[in-house]
Amino acid sequence: MILGIGVDIVDIARFERQLERTPALLPRLFAEAERRLPVPSLAVRFAAKEALIKALGGSGGLGWHDIEIARGGDRAPSFVRTPQLEREFAACGAARAHLSLSHDSGDAVAFVVLEGGTAGEGV
Repeated sequence: MILGIGVDIVDIARFERQLERTPALLPRLFAEAERRLPVPSLAVRFAAKEALIKALGGSGGLGWHDIEIARGGDRAPSFVRTPQLEREFAACGAARAHLSLSHDSGDAVAFVVLEGGTAGEGV
C-alpha cells in the first residue's frame, strides 16, 4: 500500500549559486560521503531529501544528515538507513522507500514513493 508520494525539482544553476554564496550550506545539508559529489548530483540529492519530507508529510524529527542518499555501481539510488530515518519510517508504517533521481537541461528532479508493509522489509 502506498503511504506517501513526494516530488521535488531544483534549478541546478541556482542551487550552485546558493552553495557558492553560503559555503556553510554544503556541510549543513549533506552527509560527509555526499559532499564530494559534483553540483548536479548534490542538487538531485537535495531534491530527494525534499521529496522524502513531502512523502512523509513533514520533516518530523529528521535533520538533513538523517536523510542520506547512496548509490553504488549498478544499484539504484536509495536512502541510507540512519537510525532517525528508521524511526520516522516505523512511526508512519513505511516498509520501503522507492527513489528515482534525474538531472538534465539544468534541472534536478527526485520522486519518492513510501510503501507500507511488514516491518523489517527494509528501506
